[in-house]
Order: sequence, then C-alpha cells, then structure tokens
Amino acid sequence: MPSVTRSELAALVGVACRAPSVHNTQPWLWRVAVDGTDGPGTVELYADPSRRLAAADPTGRELLLSCGAALHHLRVGAAAHGLTAEVDRLPDVRRPELLARVSLSPGEVPPTAAADLAAIATRVTDRRRFTSWPVPASRLEHLAATGAREGAAVVPLVDLARRHRADLLLSRARERQAADSRLREEQRLWVDHGVRDGVPSGLVPAGAGSRFEAGPVPDRTEHDVEHSDGVLLLATVDDGPLERLRTGEALSALWLRATTERLSVVPLSQVVEVEETRNALRHEVLDGTLHPQLLVRIGWQEIARSTLPRTPRRDLDDVLLG
Repeated sequence: MPSVTRSELAALVGVACRAPSVHNTQPWLWRVAVDGTDGPGTVELYADPSRRLAAADPTGRELLLSCGAALHHLRVGAAAHGLTAEVDRLPDVRRPELLARVSLSPGEVPPTAAADLAAIATRVTDRRRFTSWPVPASRLEHLAATGAREGAAVVPLVDLARRHRADLLLSRARERQAADSRLREEQRLWVDHGVRDGVPSGLVPAGAGSRFEAGPVPDRTEHDVEHSDGVLLLATVDDGPLERLRTGEALSALWLRATTERLSVVPLSQVVEVEETRNALRHEVLDGTLHPQLLVRIGWQEIARSTLPRTPRRDLDDVLLG
C-alpha cells in the first residue's frame, strides 16, 4: 500500500475526534507525520490541559479517559481503512502531555469495517429514559469482555447488594456536587459553551437525574439508574495515567459495541468525581481490590424515538499541531 497523505491522516484524526469526552470538552491535540519509507505515517496524541475541568476533574483523570476514548476511535478508524496501528502509550516521560504515538502500517480491512465506522458516526450520549426492558446479564458480560480486552477491568454490577450500594453512592455524590457552587457554575458554562464544543442545551434532560440544570428533554426520570438498567463499573489495578488512558480505550470499545447492538450508554461520572464516594466505591463495591474509574449505565431506547443530533466538534485546524 502506498504512503497515505497528510490530509488522509488528518481525516483519521477527524474520526478519532468523534469520541466521547467529559462535558464534550474534547481535551486533545494531535500531530500527524507522513513517512514515505517505512510506512504510511505516524499520529501523536497530546493532552490539552487548557480544557481540563478545574472543579470536576482536578487530577485530570477524566481528561485522560476522554483522550483514551479518542485513541481507541483512532485505532478503529485506522483499521477500517486498512491500516494497522502500533501504539506506544506515554512514550516520553519528559513530555507527560504526549499520551500516545501511533505508527501506522498497511494491514487488512476487517469484515466489521463498515459497521465499526457506522458505530463511530452514530454513537451518542442519550440521557433520555431507557425502556423498562431489562438488559440481560449475558449482554452485560459480553460488553464487559469487549472493554476488558483494552486493558481495564469492567465489572457488571448484577449482584443486588453491590448494585444497591453503588446507587446510594451515586446519589450521595450528586448531593455533594449540588452543594458545590464552583462545580455547578463550571457545569453551567459547558452547556452551550460554543458552536464547536460543550453540551447543547437541547440535549440536556429535564428532572433531577441530570448532572446539568434542567433542560428541555422531557422524559428523564427522577433517578440516575432504574432497576431495568444495566450497570458496568470500569476499574483498574493501579491508578496512574496509563491506567486512566486504557480505561478510556475500554470505554470506547464497549460503547461502540453497544451502539452496534442498539444499546445506549450513559457515563455516570459524579460518583468518581467526589473523592469520598470514589473511595467508598472502591472499598464497599470493589472490596478494595481495584480503583474505580467510571460507572456507566446501559439500556434500550424506544425504537420509535427520534434520533438525537450529534454533539458538535472542534475544527481540525484547532486540534492539529503544526
């Protein structure tokens, strides 16, 4: 296969930028380089610390999860275009903002290429109420296995006691955040933040279940999680930058699989944003063996329900480094 052009590598970055990110902050930057001798080229992923949420994410954990999701989207997009991605994560200890260097070489187009690209194009965070159809435990195990292949533990919360405890901790986290005026203001600022980022107010649900102030979407319940929802807890053995990056890759993998299977995924970040409830989640739900990184709920949307619009994305010129 001949070497790809810089514009084609930039187009792959555009695919990667469809990844989910906390508050749609899109906290990433990229550099592409064409190599006409050894392979099609290289893509580097950088953290953009100017887009870290100071109140909700003081340690940058969710920034790294977001960038990990973008990294996985890049890998999936590259594979769908016949490119094999060799990833060197955190390749330079002197440059912690350089999160990954991806070397691309010719490969085979997988039979799932069209479905994979369709999942990236249609994936959305749909915070509307799920149907009452329960998500089978076998389906949760399947999604958990898909995510776990990316280097993070993905734990289905099917045990009633652990599930109940996680629900209580999520409610406690929401109460703590509701009393934090600085955090509430930060959340407000990222609703209709701009034409290229942030959460459009038209996608914000009304009711107490939203982490944002009530929006126009009318059918959110009063609870974050219903009994029929599936719940997955993403966690890691260690709790450093690499583990957080891999958790983002795991999130992307299970989310794209869920999208292909017509399931919706909604991250429940609050419980890991509050240190008190994150510690309790680790010891009371994970028995102290793993560090919780993210809780997500899984469910079915009504078949006849209208499709939500995609959230906006930054222009490539804004995220590509020279």
